[in-house]
Amino acid sequence: MKNFLIAFLFIFLSQAVFSQVKENDAAPEITLPGISGETINLSSYKGKVVLIDFWASWCGPCRRNNPHLVKFYKKYHPKGLEILGVSLDNNQDAWKAAVKHDKLEWIQLNDNKGWNATSANAYGVDAIPASFLIDKNGIIYSINKVGPELEEEVKLLLKK
Repeated sequence: MKNFLIAFLFIFLSQAVFSQVKENDAAPEITLPGISGETINLSSYKGKVVLIDFWASWCGPCRRNNPHLVKFYKKYHPKGLEILGVSLDNNQDAWKAAVKHDKLEWIQLNDNKGWNATSANAYGVDAIPASFLIDKNGIIYSINKVGPELEEEVKLLLKK
């Protein structure tokens, strides 16, 4: 019985540690260096609609998604949307080159520990690209939405 309880406790705790955040959860704080070395906090964007985009320069699907995000940002940033790009790159030069090449004009952060990145673990990211739409109150509104569905949600949140 003792071994069963220990095994149950281990499984329960491991799921809690590695579970992804859910819609309607408070967005975990992110504090990371920006591309120029300045420290940026997610909480400083409270009152704004924020799309957190986890990506990396070596991630093919991420790089193919970037042109869509560029268009999306140009359309909705003037209306109040912020994007925080959180790169899991270990190689700072590759990260910066990808940002420049893909013309990513939004805020870029680097959590350079790859799959051991604190921010990715806090959000339960186990594949990239991964995105989290955060409302003006710092609450996760949706996870991994793309295309027209994401656009409708952003429009709705910007009106609130």
